[in-house]
Amino acid sequence: MKGITNMDASQLREKAKEHLEMLCNEIPNRRVGSEGNRLATSFFAETIKSFGFDVNCPEFECMDWQTKGAFVSAGGETYDAQASPYSMGILVKAPLIAACSVAELESSDISNKVLLMRGELTKEQLMPKNFPFFQVEEQQKIIQLLERKKPLAIITATTRNPEMAGALYPFPVFEDGDFDIPSAFMTEEEGARLARFNGGQVSAEIEAERIPSRACNVIARKGTNPGERVVLFAHIDAKVGTPGALDNGTGIVTLLLVAELLKEYAGDKCIEIVALNGEDYYSNPGEQLYLKENEVRFQDIVLGINIDGLGYAKGRTAYSVYGCPPNVISLIEKIFAEDQIFLAGEPWFQGDHALFLMNQRPALALTSELVYELMTEFVHTAKDTPEIIDPDKVARTALSLHQLLTTL
Repeated sequence: MKGITNMDASQLREKAKEHLEMLCNEIPNRRVGSEGNRLATSFFAETIKSFGFDVNCPEFECMDWQTKGAFVSAGGETYDAQASPYSMGILVKAPLIAACSVAELESSDISNKVLLMRGELTKEQLMPKNFPFFQVEEQQKIIQLLERKKPLAIITATTRNPEMAGALYPFPVFEDGDFDIPSAFMTEEEGARLARFNGGQVSAEIEAERIPSRACNVIARKGTNPGERVVLFAHIDAKVGTPGALDNGTGIVTLLLVAELLKEYAGDKCIEIVALNGEDYYSNPGEQLYLKENEVRFQDIVLGINIDGLGYAKGRTAYSVYGCPPNVISLIEKIFAEDQIFLAGEPWFQGDHALFLMNQRPALALTSELVYELMTEFVHTAKDTPEIIDPDKVARTALSLHQLLTTL
């Protein structure tokens, strides 16, 4: 790449390794509201401040959550189960009622019972009841039905659904701090075993605690004209129980490398680098805060860039553009054509670049080419570790983004 030496690229690779080690191994889980999350945002803020950026960390209220697990028994047998993230705790012994459809839910007396949900009811995660950006009417109907009928606890048995839940199996149907019926989840096979005791007594214990907390976004700016901004996003949080290397440690590392390459930047255009906090949290609080703070300023953004799921050791880096003017598309294509690790990918909308799109701002998104493989094998699991990352791809992406920013 023009103006970049092999030594520069080598140094960036080593920095990428160091940053990823810090975010995924030295810092504990980055779930929103946790101590690990606060350590991660502090690390990001202090590091990027050292490169001459003006940094602020707007805070928001949130909920941390801890669990010691879930325990289910019936008929003298025990069953493998896990507490649903953000579930309330409970210890209960009551009749078991199984349901596989909305019609069965409507016709069953589940009040003061333990409800086992299977089949069509658990084919996908239910959107949190107060999710701010969109809702699914059928899912809202299920939640309202449950809240009206008031089972004591809910056990869900799920199939695999990588598109909605990543590689996690079983996955929690409920991941919602605003839903107050205690819940646990188990595999489809365990659910079939438990369903044999439909109508009989079941014991369920969920050891879990909701903890009021606070967290923050980190916003770093450099440039003399705040009325004309290029904004770079990556989310810094991770799901409960995953190191979050691909999702999204590498996005945060890329931002730090770009910031270091911009250490001497003294241009007019404002470059704003944002570690958003909450993409993998049930209510997206960091995204909501950023929207609120920028509701009359989105027109200042000449290009929004989102990085998520970058750097998988296999495949290339996929980029996609949204609503960009022809001259910006040409520039993006020209720069990425200079390095064979890039290819033009398919559009995707399940990331933070949606904030740009809903405000009619041009956007660029970067992720891994083999994103479906990542979803089915690694994302949201304990296997999402730095060992599956190629730091060279992270470093080279940072170099190309630096070239794009300085050319713009």
